[in-house]
Amino acid sequence: MGGAEHHCSKSSIVSDQLTRTLSLTSNPLLKKIHHLPHRRRQPPRVRLYRRNTNAAMAAAAKSKSTGGAGQRKLDEVTLLLRTLEFDLAEKNLRAEERNQALEELKIHGRAVENAEPIFTKDGITILARHGFESTSQATSQQALRCLANALLLRPETRQIFVDLGYADKAADRLKTDNTEDEFLLSRILFLLTYDTDADFAKLVVEHQVADSINANIARHGKRYSKNARKLSHPMAMEEMAFCETLKLIFNITHYYPDLGTLFSKSIPPLLKILHRTKIPHPPMAPPVNYLINALLNLDINDKSIHQFGTSPLFPKLNQNCNAEHMINILDRAITEYPESELDHVAAPILNLIRKVHEIAPDGVKKFMHWLLLPTDDERNQPLGKSDTLASRLLRLSSSALCPTLRNSISQLLFELSDKDATSFVRNVGYGFASGFLMSQNMAIPESAKEAWSEEQSRNGSGNSNGPINPVTGQRLSSEPVSNEPPMTDDEKEREAEKLFVLFERLKKTGVVKVKNPVEQAIDEGRFEEID
Repeated sequence: MGGAEHHCSKSSIVSDQLTRTLSLTSNPLLKKIHHLPHRRRQPPRVRLYRRNTNAAMAAAAKSKSTGGAGQRKLDEVTLLLRTLEFDLAEKNLRAEERNQALEELKIHGRAVENAEPIFTKDGITILARHGFESTSQATSQQALRCLANALLLRPETRQIFVDLGYADKAADRLKTDNTEDEFLLSRILFLLTYDTDADFAKLVVEHQVADSINANIARHGKRYSKNARKLSHPMAMEEMAFCETLKLIFNITHYYPDLGTLFSKSIPPLLKILHRTKIPHPPMAPPVNYLINALLNLDINDKSIHQFGTSPLFPKLNQNCNAEHMINILDRAITEYPESELDHVAAPILNLIRKVHEIAPDGVKKFMHWLLLPTDDERNQPLGKSDTLASRLLRLSSSALCPTLRNSISQLLFELSDKDATSFVRNVGYGFASGFLMSQNMAIPESAKEAWSEEQSRNGSGNSNGPINPVTGQRLSSEPVSNEPPMTDDEKEREAEKLFVLFERLKKTGVVKVKNPVEQAIDEGRFEEID
């Protein structure tokens, strides 16, 4: 008897909560819950859901936002989910009522507060069943939107989704030419690459995710005709779907690099889209940034995508076109973004340029050298002082704000110098080259420290205008002439004493181990006493 009374009291609590919600809302859909059958006639899953919902409601009630409005939101979410679950069994809602319920649930689910029932196992199950079992495309897409929001806001729901077996269904459903389905399913699969044990090798191969993505990329590529630069931006949903697909390619190939070759068919359309997409402002805005990231993890030298022996990266009509466009993107990026952001936004395009240079034909390599290395005209002043792309890259190669980018720049300039230390020093100057060579434990040839003429430069024109300062890269004839008289012996001695004192102070700090050069010279016998 006592147990029955306790059971009835819990039921009455839920009933009171629902009644209070109905009294506070004018929503006709929520009022429809009055017409649902009595609790004894509800399927077992509904009773189970109501018991689980009570726990979710109790947890949410502890949050700071559970005031009057917060409680009403929680009650409405609970009621909407109960309505949608009962509809799965009884099909008692009309199509427009079902879609309206999902729309309102999506709005409530944009914020986690007081929407806890959505993020439970039962909530994900209800949404997934409507998303993948409904015969109505509109209903399915509304449910998938709710799911995508839930998976984004609560990472733990992603594993729930996988455990329920819906990752396979999402992969199968990606075989579609519907843009909105592509957007929603690509986003869901993208989110499943984080914090889940989803078997993407199985999804990509057995459920043909790679084939579906390649087909979607090819479809997007058809929108970029030769006059695409003159066209307005594509429809918002098309671009959003394309970006989600690119993000999915990047994550799959990043976490599962062995699967990268399965996406090689997408390389030609990706290169075409990147080349024919006008550089936006800012230059690394979508879809350019996602295109670059996707290409980074793919084998752009895959021989299987060559047509008649020609790589899509270096088309016969203009072998330089892709390399030039990428370098233009880099130039715009390092010009328009603040230096503090370049490590994040400019490093990917620079690394892609390095990949292109590595496999480029000789003619394309020479063209890239001309665009990226200092020219002879820049040697009228120390290298890095002008406003050319090469000078900006040199300045960034020593930036304290861009540790990743500066290393990539040095690597690129070294590769542009045929990975030869002497050529590297002559191309960029000893001042810019020494730090990188030392960090790579590479010996610096003595000849690189000596003045050299322009005929010796791999980029020289052959017409010498005098020797070059090996440290600054400037012509000696262009260096400013000092009008001050040379230092006397007394002045040199005083400067040496100052240097001696500074070294002694530095040694006493214990921060670094340093030996006074005067003391070292004495120990090595390079001083002799004079009577």
